[in-house]
Amino acid sequence: MKLVIAMLMDGVIYASWLFVIAAGLTLIYGVMKILNMAHGSFYAIGAYSGASLVGIYLAGGNPVWGSYLVLLGAALVIGALVGLMAERGLLRFMYGRDEVVMILVTYGLLLILEDVIKLIWGVEAYSTYQPYTLLGRSKIAGLSFANYDFVLIGVSLLVGFLLWWGLNRTRSGKLLQVVIHDRNTASTQGINVTRMFTVTFVIGAVLGALAGALTAPGISVMPGLGVEVIVLAFAVVVIGGLGSVGGALVGALIVGLARAAAVHIYPDAELFVIYGVMALVLAFRPQGLFAIASARKI
Repeated sequence: MKLVIAMLMDGVIYASWLFVIAAGLTLIYGVMKILNMAHGSFYAIGAYSGASLVGIYLAGGNPVWGSYLVLLGAALVIGALVGLMAERGLLRFMYGRDEVVMILVTYGLLLILEDVIKLIWGVEAYSTYQPYTLLGRSKIAGLSFANYDFVLIGVSLLVGFLLWWGLNRTRSGKLLQVVIHDRNTASTQGINVTRMFTVTFVIGAVLGALAGALTAPGISVMPGLGVEVIVLAFAVVVIGGLGSVGGALVGALIVGLARAAAVHIYPDAELFVIYGVMALVLAFRPQGLFAIASARKI
């Protein structure tokens, strides 16, 4: 029973931060039809910004509880700035191009941002454990878990709810769904598609940076982090279905639970099991479990 509880808790905790980053990736694809390879760099920038700013904040003798505000502020500000510069400075000139071309463009942006990260923060690892340890630990069935991880689960649920509410219960969300289904018709109806693209990309970038900032206290922030994460996020959105936020949630849970089971039962299969699940899903549903239906032109 302890093994089952450990696998479930570890899987849900792992899935929580993975969903936040995957939600931003799948939101951008759903609206803009761009599989943004640079999304991993947004995650890394959020992690580096959060870790370094918290370090500066705590070095000034400030209370540790304020570091949570620093992490949140770093994610919102840095994510919005980087996302806005990437969309306005590069991607807006590429709209209308083939999806493969957009993948290559965003991959090039990923490589550029990885070098920018090294220029700004160097190649040393950053660690900011204080926010992670401040909340203490709790025991479930005799197993100890960090309370910070439960907060991370709560944040992922809040992000999922806000995305659902924004897309289905607000006027802007309904206009965005029109853009998703047919951007040409949306443009003829007076919807500013370009502005929708910019806002969507910035929100996606903020979600990526938020995932990085929130996970920074529990990991060692080092070069190559963005490349590693984008592969995992890609697996999640492929399993759930490109463009589906709900699919990203299910995909994150599947990946998280599969990884946790492998870690506890057969650690050598940790990476294999993730891509094995992805291959199994694609073998029966190439479009993913919850892919958004696309209109077929006759």
